[in-house]
Amino acid sequence: HMNQEEYIQKSLDYKHSGYNCTQSVVMTFIELTKYTPEELSVLASGFGAGMGCMGATCGALVGAGIIGSLLCDGKAAPAKSRQLFKEFEELTGATICKDIKGIETGVMLCSCDDAVVNAVKAVIKVFELEQ
Repeated sequence: HMNQEEYIQKSLDYKHSGYNCTQSVVMTFIELTKYTPEELSVLASGFGAGMGCMGATCGALVGAGIIGSLLCDGKAAPAKSRQLFKEFEELTGATICKDIKGIETGVMLCSCDDAVVNAVKAVIKVFELEQ
């Protein structure tokens, strides 16, 4: 496995090369799955800007949930998703895109890049990827 800094850099490289938040998180962990980049990219393509582009659940958190489900092969996926959700919320301060972006409050809790980083950190912690 890579170390946390390498995972974070990889996720930001994806984000800055045109992938959405969900794709950036999922693609970061592609080597740990049996999927191709094309398959994972398509799977994660509909979740940018909050689920359905409506400012709902943060796309980076959705990405953590997708990769979490793949990493545990669907076994105990709801429990792992709950852990990812809590970890992400602790790091970010919210789980809803429009709250994170401060769309209604005018107070941005963190940038999209930081949300991607927080989702990656949550996956690393929940799945103990850094020994």
